[in-house]
Amino acid sequence: MKVLMIQKIWLNEKIRYILIGGYNTVVGYSVFAVLWMLWGQSLHYIVILTLSHIIAVTNAYFGYRILVFRKKGDGWQDFFRFNMVYVGAFVFNVLALPILIEVGNFHPLVAQGVLVMMTTVMSYLLHRRFSFRLE
Repeated sequence: MKVLMIQKIWLNEKIRYILIGGYNTVVGYSVFAVLWMLWGQSLHYIVILTLSHIIAVTNAYFGYRILVFRKKGDGWQDFFRFNMVYVGAFVFNVLALPILIEVGNFHPLVAQGVLVMMTTVMSYLLHRRFSFRLE
């Protein structure tokens, strides 16, 4: 009975997106945090953001493509569209992170946590309608 309930829940794309998105959010933020702890004193936070972005987006692509939207076939076009969504999020992050840190006096780890939450909901709609749209 519980297995059927779990299978039924897993069939819902939005629930899969929330679960995989939660995982991706933890991974992306953790990569930023680890890089900050390792090199925060020697690298500018925008460099750390850029490195963590590349790692996190690559990880997220495979989770969304395979587990959430269940796309098959050539993935290069999807990967390009997927990255276009995240370029927008990255630009927003590059502009907002200095404001939160320099003007708002947020610690970089707190500022990045706030920005991650702000971009999560928006990305579902963009990925559903653009990155992994059905042809």
